[in-house]
Amino acid sequence: MEYLHIVSVLVIGYIFLFVMAKILGKTQITQITPFDFISAIVLGELVGNALYDEGTGIFEMFFSVAVWGILIYATELTTQKFKRARKILEGDPSIVIKKGKIVYEELKKNHLDLNQLQHLLRSKDVFSIQECEYAILETDGTISALKKPRYASPTLEDLNLPQNTVDLPVTVILDGEVVWDNLKSIGWDENRLKNEITSNGAGSVKDVLYAEWKKGEALHVQTY
Repeated sequence: MEYLHIVSVLVIGYIFLFVMAKILGKTQITQITPFDFISAIVLGELVGNALYDEGTGIFEMFFSVAVWGILIYATELTTQKFKRARKILEGDPSIVIKKGKIVYEELKKNHLDLNQLQHLLRSKDVFSIQECEYAILETDGTISALKKPRYASPTLEDLNLPQNTVDLPVTVILDGEVVWDNLKSIGWDENRLKNEITSNGAGSVKDVLYAEWKKGEALHVQTY
């Protein structure tokens, strides 16, 4: 019965958490704020308590996850509709470098030291604070940096070069298996794909680790 309880809680808890993650949206992962971080931990703890506490049944776990999910969903709706609520629940971005000068008060306010600031800037390809005109600490802990004009990379418009259209690359083989939907989207059939990978030195699809198609270019093939 103990093992049955564990299996039941894990399976049903997995389903509940998956559904809640879908309902709450991608911000739980990609734009996680301190509030989102806490909510994710609580959701995991609710399932964990049911797993190790035999007095907590599946119904209690479902009820707890449902109530917590409703609270988080209501919070998300509130932040979407009311701007004032966003400042309280999500916080505001902070300008930590302004016109090339470090705003030390904002660093102290956000408990960010200079070493951490340098680390965040390097992740944005800014290896010297002298290169940065503005830096904004976002609510999810990442940083957005704007380089000074003299250090910024020139654009095609700056160089007066023609601007070509950009096409997304399409993966047609992944881990030795054909991605049929992608292959169909580029108008290829199986025979053409086999001919292409053979010309690249691969015996069959199973020999190919990764193959990528890009408009106007030869098929990129990497074997195992």
